[in-house]
Amino acid sequence: MTPTTFQGIAAVMFALALLHTFSVAFVAKIAHHYPRHAGLIHALAEVEIVFALWAAALVSAFMAIEGPQAAIAYIDSRNFTEPLFVFAIMVVAASRPVLVAMGHITRFVSRALPLPRLAATYFAALTVIPLLGSLITEPGAMTLAALLLRESHFRHRLPSRMCYATLGVLFVNVSVGGALTPFAAPPVLMVAGIWGWDLHFMLSNFATHVVPVVLINAAVVTALFMPTLRKLPGHEPSGDDHHLPLGQLLLHLGFLALIVVFAHHPPMFLGVLLIFLLWAHAYPDHQNRLILKEALLVACFLSGLVVIGGLQQWWLKPVLQALDPLQVFVAATLLTAITDNAAVTYLAAQVPNLSDEFKFFVVAGAITGGGLTVIANAPNPAGMAILKPLFPNQTVSAGGLFIAALPPTLLMFFAFLLY
Repeated sequence: MTPTTFQGIAAVMFALALLHTFSVAFVAKIAHHYPRHAGLIHALAEVEIVFALWAAALVSAFMAIEGPQAAIAYIDSRNFTEPLFVFAIMVVAASRPVLVAMGHITRFVSRALPLPRLAATYFAALTVIPLLGSLITEPGAMTLAALLLRESHFRHRLPSRMCYATLGVLFVNVSVGGALTPFAAPPVLMVAGIWGWDLHFMLSNFATHVVPVVLINAAVVTALFMPTLRKLPGHEPSGDDHHLPLGQLLLHLGFLALIVVFAHHPPMFLGVLLIFLLWAHAYPDHQNRLILKEALLVACFLSGLVVIGGLQQWWLKPVLQALDPLQVFVAATLLTAITDNAAVTYLAAQVPNLSDEFKFFVVAGAITGGGLTVIANAPNPAGMAILKPLFPNQTVSAGGLFIAALPPTLLMFFAFLLY
């Protein structure tokens, strides 16, 4: 397919945004040489800001080339439900009552494991919560797992190698852990209704591959860093956690459930969010600081990806149409690393008369590659925003993340080949 001039420009800007994403660690170092402009340079080094900035540049170019009305019409045609949903689910999932409830579940599982306490908690956070993502959605699972790991492990300033390995496994396990139901993982959600995939189908075709890999990934990284985990000082829940009223716990879980139920209806879940904010303001003694800033940055990132990604169909769709099932598995895994995995499956759903094998492998590839980069899966920026401040230099190298996520990704890749 021959692209228009503007589609070519959009592809170039997409490539530049990717290059910018992989260069944030280098950009952050430049700030030390220009202290007068350090604030601006650090802002340019924020991964969450990258795609929003390039989306603004793209819209400006759209206005200059096609005219303001065409640019506005394009923006109006984009669906921003996912960024809004991730914003809402992050804020509610990070509230203290929800964290306490998830912490109780994680500790209950960890006590049954024959491991030192913090090692068991670490393993449970990387397995139980990602798999719960099939119920509370992947963004909710990512937020909860990242916050629990931050409070129990990352606050001790872990070695750089362990930080990256943990983030890599977390991203991969959340990406695949949400695929046990047809509504929790964005790439599955894009096709489940069109292809008639129900809960029985997901459990029959994906659970047997996903669950063992999630457990193995977490077991390997736990064993690898067991010496460090044994040395970490213990951390008991604060007294406040024990005195949270049961009503507060149940109500907050209800807010979370309602946002999940209304995930496709922004006016509904944003209304629930507003009521939640009112309630949180009324009872500040039962709350942590709400992560509004972090959630807003993630929403900006995803919105930028929606704007830029919507103009990449001219090359993505022909690529998918030209491949057989095994080739599309490899291609979807690789494409997911450089574009949102939901976009890959969405485009596949537009291709008629696909075989069942092709459908399985395009989704398998999309969720398999969802941990390789921060842009690969919608929840990844949420985990990045929460854990990044505790990385060395408060920066996560895109190359370091890719290398850390590659082994668990390859394990998932080969597990799906057993289909």
